Formats: sequence, structure tokens, C-alpha cells
Amino acid sequence: MLITDKKQADSYYQALLNREPSYVGVFFVGVKTTSIFCIATCRARKPKRENVEFYTHFKDAMDAGFRPCKVCRPTENAHEAPYEVQAAMNLVRDCTKAKINDQELRESGIRPIFVRRWFNQHYGMTFQTFQRMYRINYAFQELKTGKSATNTALDSGYDSLSGFGYTFKKLLGHAPTLNLENAVILIDRLTTPIGPMFVCATDEGICLLEFVDRRMLETEFEDLQRRLKAPIVAGENSHIKQLKLELEEYFSGKRNDFSVPLHTPGTDFQNSVWQALGTIPFGETASYQEHATRLNNPKAVRAVARANGMNRVAIVIPCHRVIGKDGSLTGYAGGLERKRWLLDHEKTHRQSLEKS
Repeated sequence: MLITDKKQADSYYQALLNREPSYVGVFFVGVKTTSIFCIATCRARKPKRENVEFYTHFKDAMDAGFRPCKVCRPTENAHEAPYEVQAAMNLVRDCTKAKINDQELRESGIRPIFVRRWFNQHYGMTFQTFQRMYRINYAFQELKTGKSATNTALDSGYDSLSGFGYTFKKLLGHAPTLNLENAVILIDRLTTPIGPMFVCATDEGICLLEFVDRRMLETEFEDLQRRLKAPIVAGENSHIKQLKLELEEYFSGKRNDFSVPLHTPGTDFQNSVWQALGTIPFGETASYQEHATRLNNPKAVRAVARANGMNRVAIVIPCHRVIGKDGSLTGYAGGLERKRWLLDHEKTHRQSLEKS
């Protein structure tokens, strides 16, 4: 859809000038003088305001005659990791017992240097670290079944027990033969129409879902590890797979609630606030005052607002449905434009879901 509201278009133009990552996927800008379209973070020289149009989806920009920018590659980077990166990640996930080297990447049509650069920029870790985490998590699960450390090390592609033990202790904080009942927090990256997100899960359920550009995200990771007394390592379990499927259905307009198990460490009051968020119906909103009233504590507006802001599981625990008393959009960790997008998305699909 073409954005016709001048005020909204002007705010998008400012985001384009500032290369705001929180607007990636929120809009696509068509440049009339070059007939190309870009995402918010494009590094190309910025066009004049009168020479641009803004669209809500890249298909709309293409239908209007614009072609994808070769610098920012909007049809790839707005939603998903580039094909080569996704292929490299799939190789790691499909082969948790051995290290994927550069030669194997090349044989699969993958440029190693491209993958390394993308991981450093978008995943917050090197590709080698990503591989090590996956292999160690696989080894951890094997050890929990009673398999010996020596056999696990060899099956995981390590040449020596000492090298395996060093890496295992560095990532999980203890030797392979100790504390096998301790939990680990698995982290994976997923893509959505409004930008990439990190998802974390334990054996109990999803414990974090945040946009990768969220402010203070590293502090949130540290707090989560402290609360759960567990390290974060790259990996995927059944809860993460279920969440990815449910999110895909949500963004396609086929789901209005989530059934994936959650693991939300916090105070009793915080958990009561987060649970109450789930009672705000899909496609509707509530003020902080109304939210506090749902908890039978109408005077605790500020406390409710603080707890709401500490929600680690975006979208699934729908803190985006809470707005100001005057109907205005208030603070949202993922950015107000994403909050507006989510609310508009739910309003658009509510009626169709009710009819089906």
C-alpha cells in the first residue's frame, strides 16, 4: 500500500536519513529518479524528500514499477537472512557432529567470507562460534542420555577429549562430566515482516523473544542467564520450532493467540501482569489504567507499566496492545512504528479470523 499520509511519510523519510534499524520491514522507499526501492538502513546516498514514495510491502513497490536496490537488497534483508547465510546455518543444524569448513561451504555454493561478515554484523557472534555452540549443545544432550564424554567428544568432531572439555567448560561453565542436570538457554534467530528477532528457550518453554535491535538487549541476556542460572548457547528445541510455526501463522493472519509453552522468570506480580496481557483480545487495546483494573489493582498503574516494560517475550505476551489513556501509542521496546504495525495487522485480520 502506498503511504499517503504526509506526516507518516515525513517520519519515514527521517528514519531513512538516520538509517533507523527499527524501521526495517516497516516501510519500503521507492526513489522516483532511479526507479529503485530500499529499506530504512540502506547505505546508498539519500534522495530528496520530493523524489521518494513509501510503501508498506515490497510487493507494492515492485507493482509500482520499482526494482530492488543492489546495495541494501530489500527483498532479502527486510525479512530473512540472505540465501547463502540460511544455507550455511542449515548445514550446521543438519550436521551437529562435525565442523563445517570453508571448502564444504564453497562446494555448497556458499561464500565463506560473506557468511562470516553477515554473522558478525547481524548475529552478534562469528560463524565459528555459532557452529561451536550448536555442537556443544548437541554434545550436552548426548551426555544427559548417559553417553561417555570420550565417545561424545569424538562423535562431535573433536580430535581430543581435552579440546572438547575446554570448549564445553568455556561455553557451559562446567566440565562435561559435571552438573549435567543444569539447564541451558538455547538462542536462535528468526525473521518477521517487521524485522529479525532473537528467540531463547529452555526445556520448559520460550523465555525471550525480542527484536535484534532492541536497546539494552545484552543486559537482558545477562539478566536472563542470572535468573535462570544457565548459559546461553546457539541451538533449537521443540519450543523454538513451535514458536516459529505459530509466528508464521500469526503474521499471515491465520492465528490470533499462541499455545507455545513459556518460561518467564520474574516476581509473582510481574507474572500476573504478563498473564493479564493475554486477556486483552486480539485486535483490541487497553490503557494502563484498564490493565491495572484487570488485575483488581486500579491504583497500581505505574507498577503495572513497569512490569509491562519488563516483558521479555514480545508479541506472544502482547504488551503492544497497551496504549495511553488518551489513545496514543506509548513506549514499546521494538519501536513505536512496529507497535503501530502490529496493532494495524491485528485489526485487519480480526474479522476474517472471527468468520473462519
